[in-house]
Amino acid sequence: MIVSSWLWAIFTVCAAAGQTGRNAVQRKLTPILGTAGATHVRFLFGVPFAALFLAGFVAVSHQPLPQAGVHFWLWLLLGAVTQIVATALMLMLMEERSFVVATAYIKIEPVFVAIFGLVFLNDLLDTAMMTAIAICMAGVLLLSIAPRGGLGGARVATLGLASGGLFALGAIGFRGAILSLHDSDFVMGATFTLVAGLIVQAFLLTMYLALRAPATLRALMAAWRPALLGGFLGALTSGFWFLAFALTSAANVRTLGLIDVIFAQGVSRFVFKHHTTPREYMGIAILLAGAILLVVVHR
Repeated sequence: MIVSSWLWAIFTVCAAAGQTGRNAVQRKLTPILGTAGATHVRFLFGVPFAALFLAGFVAVSHQPLPQAGVHFWLWLLLGAVTQIVATALMLMLMEERSFVVATAYIKIEPVFVAIFGLVFLNDLLDTAMMTAIAICMAGVLLLSIAPRGGLGGARVATLGLASGGLFALGAIGFRGAILSLHDSDFVMGATFTLVAGLIVQAFLLTMYLALRAPATLRALMAAWRPALLGGFLGALTSGFWFLAFALTSAANVRTLGLIDVIFAQGVSRFVFKHHTTPREYMGIAILLAGAILLVVVHR
């Protein structure tokens, strides 16, 4: 089908671009709100925008909401919780390394996604797709090497691997939730899952902050203007990710999504004033080659 052959790639590129913007907003809010507060931005302020997306689609399509069963909520809970923790670890990593290198470091994710997708969802990969993933990973490894050699120390390596692994579990959880709806319209399935996921995440993190860090919750409300931008970008980005998940395997989506390292390069240089080395440029080029190969072999 032509739609599933190309549309997933368009959705993924849009998601990768939006994710870079959202991460930059959260990174700038981290010194003000702390890791937990900046993490909550994408969830709490994303709910109203996601709800508007769903309401608009229902109004245009006149479709009823899907019937969500137990399996949907179990998959959703897996995706929601792991994504919360992964986002927090990612923001901690960004305080250790530059924005672009931190973004690259967590991109070991497609390897985890491929493994988890095979185990949990029976998402099979052929030799060409595995080659594309391997090329992308080589680019990520080159980007991750610290200026004086090494991967930046045990703490940075742990944060990067843990964040990437949990983001992978989140991707599998959300794709599993979408597939469990058995909805013929992929837009409805993806958008409904987006709204449900953000509501669960906003509730869990709000309760946590209310009990453990009420001052952070008050500071988050005081910073509502920049937080609104983060929420909008978060909802829009997740919407594109979920649309892509509805059309192809999570491994394909997350591998092509590695191109957000290229978008992050621009943000790192022009927003955070971080400089890029020739080795990092080479890593970006290898990463892009792998992403292009993935799109070509998936046609």
